Amino acid sequence: MQDLPFRDRVEAGQLLSRKLKHYADCADVMVLALPRGGVPVAREVARVLHAPLDVFLVRKLGTPGQEELAMGAIASGGVRVLNREVVDTLNVPPEVIDLITAKEQRELERREHLYREGRPAPDVAGRTVILVDDGLATGSTMRAAVAALRQAKPKRIVVAVPVAAASTCRDLRSEAEELVCLHMPQPFHSVGFWYEDFSQTSDEDIREMLELEKV
Repeated sequence: MQDLPFRDRVEAGQLLSRKLKHYADCADVMVLALPRGGVPVAREVARVLHAPLDVFLVRKLGTPGQEELAMGAIASGGVRVLNREVVDTLNVPPEVIDLITAKEQRELERREHLYREGRPAPDVAGRTVILVDDGLATGSTMRAAVAALRQAKPKRIVVAVPVAAASTCRDLRSEAEELVCLHMPQPFHSVGFWYEDFSQTSDEDIREMLELEKV
């Protein structure tokens, strides 16, 4: 069996940072991670680039009965992005979408409070924002993040991930100023398939990583 490209998220972040070296030591660059899995990846990127690290809260809207299949996502700032193809194909009623959105909004607000501990959301106006996750399948969460960030008027949005489905990358290239992806395997399978260790990142792990970055 062929070796997987990444041992874990830390190694993935180290490899990803090599493709982002042109942003090192730039005063206007900020790295934002999509929790939970994106945080250990982004922490390595921020460390190499000598850039500040923070989180950007996004929640996937799982399809009823197939929660791992994203029919959309919500992000900080009240942004909701729907995958019309999934919604229409599975004929998900609007009231069900609204119910799931309300549930995920509560969880988003809980995490915002937990991770930030009263700190304000980062000011991204006029800055180059590197949005990092551990991988992209449908890309719904990343699209929601990009849409939400646009409202805050950053100078440039860079989407950076270790692995992604090729079709998702094609779609996102038109929404961000730059897209950096190390692997676009065919067939894609899933994000976790390409990691030897894809164990869950806990809320406590994230709090600890963010605390260490502030030291």
